[in-house]
Amino acid sequence: MQIGIVGLGKMGGNISVRLTRHGHDVVLFDRDPEVVSKVGARAEAGKTKPATGLKDMVGKLTADRKIIWLMLPAGEVTEAAVKELGGLLGKNDILIDGGNSFYKDDIRRAAELAKKGIHYVDVGTSGGVWGLERGYCMMYGGTKDATDHIDPILRALAPGLGDVPRTPGRDKPGMDPRAELGYLHCGPAGSGHFVKMVHNGIEYGIMQAFAEGFDVMKSKNSTALPEDQRFELNMPDIAEVWRRGSVVSSWLLDLSAQALANNPDLSNYKGDVADSGEGRWTIEAAIEEAVPVPVITASLFTRFRSRTGNNYAEKMLSAMRFGFGGHIEGTNN
Repeated sequence: MQIGIVGLGKMGGNISVRLTRHGHDVVLFDRDPEVVSKVGARAEAGKTKPATGLKDMVGKLTADRKIIWLMLPAGEVTEAAVKELGGLLGKNDILIDGGNSFYKDDIRRAAELAKKGIHYVDVGTSGGVWGLERGYCMMYGGTKDATDHIDPILRALAPGLGDVPRTPGRDKPGMDPRAELGYLHCGPAGSGHFVKMVHNGIEYGIMQAFAEGFDVMKSKNSTALPEDQRFELNMPDIAEVWRRGSVVSSWLLDLSAQALANNPDLSNYKGDVADSGEGRWTIEAAIEEAVPVPVITASLFTRFRSRTGNNYAEKMLSAMRFGFGGHIEGTNN
């Protein structure tokens, strides 16, 4: 298939390259022409074309149904791109937002574009900087017509079955086989980003628990404790042994182990932990639904506090965020 990708940052560029590896043709656009050139050089030969702007991109998409995927920061940048493309795309064309937009914005945009016959699909995309090789877990919302049409693109980006053991009991009717491949149609527009939003809220809580636990162990040699109760614990070795058969083994633990192996004191991190919006939105949704989420709320508030002074736990959080997403301290990127 042919698709246009707008925004070629850490994830947008890798998404483009992965699609070309699976035989898809990609029209590339980024506000920085040098980035377009670099992504094109990494892609499969002959499978990309550069575009100088959104209008130029639409003109270079020659399929009967034009498909454009936005990989831009949530907020005004995405809003402006959706508005401009709403005036350039035609009936039955498909506009995809693969960033982390607020799900209520998706609902509004889908309704506005539907008046012009344009389909809007929101794709919550997880995989960070590792997605090029590992694939992306995707949760998406939109009409069945549009999501069925772009299925070859989503299947190419998804991780597939891989070596993850199959879940017993999934041979029952009503279970979507695509979930086993790492992508899932969640419902109407907005539902994909809603599920991804909650996913990120849970991520906050898991990361906080790991960070606090390692901080407790790191502090076990404190002079405030009786001498016979002090332990000098090896953080890299503990992270490594937990990776091997422990009930808390996970990708986040893998990333923690890697960070600790490289620098046990994590002195290369300040511990200034940003939040990119999804944690706040998850808590707002919980308030609207009257659902208690004390763990997610506490983890968000801890990120606020980290910006006024840091401890070992917050350096762990920074290390994990950099590990899975390349997030730089002091920014929302």
